[in-house]
Amino acid sequence: MKHVIALDVGGTGMKAALLAQDGSVLFEARRPTGREHGTDAVVATILDFAADLADEGRSRFGCAPLAAGVAVPGTIDEKNGIAVFSANLGWRDLPMRRLLGERLGGLPVALGHDVRSGGLAEGRIGAGRGVDRFLFIALGTGIAGAIGIGGRIEAGAHGYGGEIGHVVVRPGGPTCGCGARGCLETLASASAVSRAWAGASGDPAADAAACALAVDAGDERAARIWRAAVEALADGIVLAQSLLDPSTVIVGGGLAESGDTLFTPLRDAVAERLTFQMPPKVVPAMLKDTAASLGAGLLAWDLLSMEVTA
Repeated sequence: MKHVIALDVGGTGMKAALLAQDGSVLFEARRPTGREHGTDAVVATILDFAADLADEGRSRFGCAPLAAGVAVPGTIDEKNGIAVFSANLGWRDLPMRRLLGERLGGLPVALGHDVRSGGLAEGRIGAGRGVDRFLFIALGTGIAGAIGIGGRIEAGAHGYGGEIGHVVVRPGGPTCGCGARGCLETLASASAVSRAWAGASGDPAADAAACALAVDAGDERAARIWRAAVEALADGIVLAQSLLDPSTVIVGGGLAESGDTLFTPLRDAVAERLTFQMPPKVVPAMLKDTAASLGAGLLAWDLLSMEVTA
């Protein structure tokens, strides 16, 4: 069975798969990233995991993987295969593609951004399947996005395409880690909702999921916090709709796990704000936390396809 290695490197854990050409998962595995042991240990863990996945493929299918794809957070140079910077994992200018290729005996390796890889998977085999133009938004600790066009992800001229989390929706609002004020992720990310609900409820351990439950239970304090987040997110989506005109907006990440508690008011808020724009479908992501690893595998298959046609 022909297959590739698909690997998603997160801040605390890694998700991996062996992926067939049609996107079907042949094998899945997870492993801690081990960032508490330092950057060098993280890199060693990634390389060891990839090598173990290659061995698994040989054992199961009697043949080596054809390529590998790895999705990482932070800033990346896809063209040169370099993981430029990750605040969570501590690396700078890490030659990820070269290191993985060497460890895997010269296999071709594709490097992708974690959220854009997730968007690629959602577009091809998830909630955006068959959709020509979509916007993928991941609501997590921060907010990131991916612009899908014709089955591929548009990364932009400098690799920053889709960064909807840093669109300013409340000028003069909370200070963002990027240095601006009022960015969308300071208001509508899971961490923003968690902070607001922890403060309002008096429980420092309260998080966004608890806020959603409180909304469902009729707590007015939670409803105000939730409404503010939904309205900010709707403003960001309408801005993106005016610029990009996607037919579908796919929303994933932890906050999307609240289901109709998020999507019903969000769809209403988007519709209320539209004037001349065609309304997009606003739908939940399908692939959950496996999207980035699946997208990494699709990048690996794309790389092989490019080599064949070159």
